[in-house]
Amino acid sequence: MATITTEGFEPQRGSRAWRTAVELLSSMRFAIALLTIICIASVIGTVLKQHEPAVNYTNQFGPFWAEVFLTLKLNAVYSAWWFLIILAFLVVSTSLCIARSTPKIFADLKNYKENIREQSLKAFHHKATAHLPGDPQVEAQRIGQLLATGGWKVRLQERDVAQGKGWMVAAKAGGAGRLGYIAAHSAIVLVCLGGLLDGDLIVRAQTWFGGKSIYTGGGLVSEVKPEHRLSENNPTFRGNLVVAEGAQSSTAILSQSDGVLLQELPFAVELKKFIVEYYSTGMPKLFASEIVIHDKATGEKKDARVEVNHPASYKGVHIYQSSFDDGGSRVKLQAVPMTANSRPFEIEGTIGGSSEITNGNEKLTLEYTGLRLINVENLTNEDVGVDVRKVDLRQALNERLGAADKSVVKKELRNVGPSVSYKLRDTSGQAREYNNYMLPVDTGDGTPVFLLGVRDTPAEQYRYLRLPADEDSSMQGFLRLRAALLDPEQRERAVRAYVAKAVEPDRPELVEQLAASAARALDLFAGEEAVKGERKGGLQAISDFMEEAVPQGEREKAAGVLLRILNGTLLELSTLARASQGKPPMIENEQNARFMNQAILALSDINFYPAPVALELKDFTHVQASVFQVARAPGKNVVYLGCLLLILGVFAMLYIRERRLWVWLAPEGSGAQATLALSFNRKTLDADRELGHLQQKLLS
Repeated sequence: MATITTEGFEPQRGSRAWRTAVELLSSMRFAIALLTIICIASVIGTVLKQHEPAVNYTNQFGPFWAEVFLTLKLNAVYSAWWFLIILAFLVVSTSLCIARSTPKIFADLKNYKENIREQSLKAFHHKATAHLPGDPQVEAQRIGQLLATGGWKVRLQERDVAQGKGWMVAAKAGGAGRLGYIAAHSAIVLVCLGGLLDGDLIVRAQTWFGGKSIYTGGGLVSEVKPEHRLSENNPTFRGNLVVAEGAQSSTAILSQSDGVLLQELPFAVELKKFIVEYYSTGMPKLFASEIVIHDKATGEKKDARVEVNHPASYKGVHIYQSSFDDGGSRVKLQAVPMTANSRPFEIEGTIGGSSEITNGNEKLTLEYTGLRLINVENLTNEDVGVDVRKVDLRQALNERLGAADKSVVKKELRNVGPSVSYKLRDTSGQAREYNNYMLPVDTGDGTPVFLLGVRDTPAEQYRYLRLPADEDSSMQGFLRLRAALLDPEQRERAVRAYVAKAVEPDRPELVEQLAASAARALDLFAGEEAVKGERKGGLQAISDFMEEAVPQGEREKAAGVLLRILNGTLLELSTLARASQGKPPMIENEQNARFMNQAILALSDINFYPAPVALELKDFTHVQASVFQVARAPGKNVVYLGCLLLILGVFAMLYIRERRLWVWLAPEGSGAQATLALSFNRKTLDADRELGHLQQKLLS
């Protein structure tokens, strides 16, 4: 029986190096080594996020490993040059393995091996002997007919022996199992060929030999030069197409490891309407696009609907619903002052655009990055993130600037309204990202707050500053208190009002002492007095002052007194601020007490907010955009055929056993002496049972 070896084909001609190289390339051990490397690379490509911005790898792994990943193209494994070369070598190696083994397999399938010697049969593990009453020829024909009716292929051979005429019955079954080897290895070739056809190999070949180059700049698509654009006749590509409602586009973007290429399509896609529906958790339940396809050559128009898992197809290009994005919404923002020298203003812009703003002599670029209308958040469970971006706002709030807010209540999901995200970039190019909610959010303690998020890098989660909403559901109450705190005259009046209520006028020494303590507390909290050489402000300044000026054993008692004085003066400061706007003093109740507590925390945290202003979303005009994936994939059918062959081949090799049977019939007296031998391509538990069955059927 022919066996499959790991050795390759070695040519008879050529140099020793050439023959060794061909033998290695055509050997099974080389193909297995390549498969192992591909599996390891696939694991890396699965674990390591692909096609992320380079700064993300630097933030997550550090500059050294980020450079290693980028150099080895581990950020784009499946389009890396070395991965494509390995695939190509695997195709060649497996094809040579098939070419080397197929003739032997077919030759073995045609060979019944009826010339086997009688003595060889006695060496088989599965064998049996018996005396049959008929002469050898009659018994051979009988046994051959029985085997043929049982699905065996049979060949009879007559031999001359000393006793007369002997007959050899040679039979085989399960030869399709050997074909499974060819099918499985052909499947590997087809899948790899499909991967090469639908991968970046042809696109990269155009950059290597076709005069095309990767585009690494920015700007409008219409301004990109022809050397960065691929022809409509490009046989294979896969890219993204972003189309806003009411607009159309005919240029797809192909992401490369070091930039992008633009792919011209033979048609333009117009987005008539984008449809999105949400579950109660805020996750998208359905998003679909009503589109019109405009043929560039004929001007023909074709209406189509694209949904997830239901693509549209035109001229061999499939259009898949990939995602959705903002299509250039207009937003109106109002500046919320965070420092004494910042001033309120209003500004309008478009998502995806930018504006220039100034803070004194400092110039900043405001980049509008996103607008979200639906934000379903889990504000009560720290372990579950349920919003559209899979961000757990509750966990993010626990990492905000300042004191934590950890209340244990029943899990509740709700839509907290629209949010806007933007970046403030300085003249050196450094930027922070901000995410602010339009409406106040109740985080669980009964005090609605405006959430102002900030993060230094995209790899981080947002940290939220929480500004309490006043009785009009606005920030104005807090901003009035903030402005009064930064005004020395207002602080002095608040101190006098607090002392007048706290101490009888006939005790001047107590009045002077309390006034000094209250003024110092307000100055420390406002950041007007330096502690340890720094003007920090907030509760941190109070803490540093206590550590520096009060003995350790007296700090707890002194801190309690100072905080009561601070709370009282801030309440008077709030009354003065409200009076300046024609509003009555705050009524002493639980709701106003919670407002003041949150206001004190926010006044303390605001000193660490890394921007002169926060931008509050006041109004917007929403424009949706649909993100399509467009693909021309000629290798898809090749891969499907390969998968079918792989299934058939694996099943054939696992479940179809190749068996060979020999029965030697030698004349003995008036009958025949039968020697039966049975062989299998692999050992199984029912081999002995099958031998017994054949022995009873053929030799009984």
